[in-house]
Amino acid sequence: MKTFHNPDRFMSDLRQVLSQGRKRIGMLVGAGAPMSLRVNEAGTLVAEGGRSLMPGVEALTTQSIEALSGQQKVAAEAIRAELGAAANIESILTRIRLLQQALGPAQVHGLDSDGYKALGAEICKKIGEVVGAPLPKERNPYTELVSWISGTLRSHPVEIFTTNYDLLFEEAFERSRASYFDGFTGGHLPFFDPVSVASDDLPPRWSRLWKLHGSLGWALEGDSVVRGRGKAASQLVYPDHLKYELTQKQPYSALFERLRQFLLTPDSILLTSGFSFRDAHICAVLDEALAMNANAAVMAFQYMPLASEEPACKLAYERPNLSVYAADGAVIGGVKGAWRPGDPPKNWEDIRATFWGPRWEGEESKFLLGDFAFLTRFCALAQATDMSAQATPDANVAALGAGSAAVVAVAVANVGEAKA
Repeated sequence: MKTFHNPDRFMSDLRQVLSQGRKRIGMLVGAGAPMSLRVNEAGTLVAEGGRSLMPGVEALTTQSIEALSGQQKVAAEAIRAELGAAANIESILTRIRLLQQALGPAQVHGLDSDGYKALGAEICKKIGEVVGAPLPKERNPYTELVSWISGTLRSHPVEIFTTNYDLLFEEAFERSRASYFDGFTGGHLPFFDPVSVASDDLPPRWSRLWKLHGSLGWALEGDSVVRGRGKAASQLVYPDHLKYELTQKQPYSALFERLRQFLLTPDSILLTSGFSFRDAHICAVLDEALAMNANAAVMAFQYMPLASEEPACKLAYERPNLSVYAADGAVIGGVKGAWRPGDPPKNWEDIRATFWGPRWEGEESKFLLGDFAFLTRFCALAQATDMSAQATPDANVAALGAGSAAVVAVAVANVGEAKA
């Protein structure tokens, strides 16, 4: 017997949760989110064509290596070839740092230990240049999300956890004059304060922004991480062997503990965007916390079909309080099923258009909230009563929704499934 899920049922519950200010809501935003913004060479949002504001991992790998020169480029390309088809900027940096630790005066691909140290720093610099693109001036998903966050009187602050190094959220909050706290305190040269991260002393109108892997603008000075050194400064965490070591140090240990404590809080709801569920150390936190707290819930809105979202589905099968919402179906309560919209109630068609429909003209309808642009628009319209003039994003935001590779997870307390 084939199982079906009705998206109308779950989106009605989600819309109600988002329109109120009583739930404890968080977001986990990954690399796919800024890919939903399409811009031209001038950095202006466009309805057609253009490029992603931030590249994906493969494009970032190519751009970072192509920007090198001399022996550094030769060594990086050799390492990429050795790693094979699975090579990306993260695995390449891991190999570089292993060689840096192991070589001493010996040489591999023309570089010794000091040479690989310099190569790693140069690649980090190139990454910083790529992800340092400014937020477009036009209304966009980031500004719409901040409008939703700051436009509701809340009992608890919205907490944004992001693995991205860019400053797009900071720009969106500051452009809207919305208060937020990122773990740093001070005026001249703000320093990271783990005590403040662990506490909830600030009022709920202050949103929280936690940069799990570090950020542009962070610098290590002595034993302290400080902020305010400009986009050229970065203290970044990269995956594999170094990630586990570095996340045990400040500020990362305090930020990961904050994520864990958020999920251990009763009746908490997590929204993630652009997160592929391939980041093992973050998935471990999610898995552990969801196992310990049955009152927490995560629903993963995936851009791709279920068949292409195996890491998220695997966790959803093991933890029924994590649900996966993909383009063609869902895993809800540990049960996999295809989408089947129900008969819409009165005035529901306009609301349905915010989460269900064709991505491109002429395509069949599918679930849309795996796209960061549609998700943020859904949040922004959660309190709207007359949807007739608002259901379809404007030209700019429609452009944001087309073709992005965002992966979003949203947690709702009530989940279920319709079977047929």
